[in-house]
Amino acid sequence: PQIVLSVYGPDFFGHDVVRGYGAVHVPFVPGRHKRTIAMFVPESTSRLQQLTSWFTGRRPEFTDPRVVAQGEGREVTRVRSQGFVTVCFNVI
Repeated sequence: PQIVLSVYGPDFFGHDVVRGYGAVHVPFVPGRHKRTIAMFVPESTSRLQQLTSWFTGRRPEFTDPRVVAQGEGREVTRVRSQGFVTVCFNVI
């Protein structure tokens, strides 16, 4: 099993935009586990698309969270690193 994170927050204009996506496998072993998840955001492929998305407040985002969990097809997607999220699991 995996946990997929989609983090959203306001931009300069107050629009709710994606701040990052990330995924991590849930550990099977009992105990306390701390995982750091590298977050990323999709980017526009051209300068015109970047400018248009900045003006309209509509930035690129994934419509299906399975894209984040699966590696399939992501090699053609342009993304940018966007920080880290730390998650703590208590497995019994």
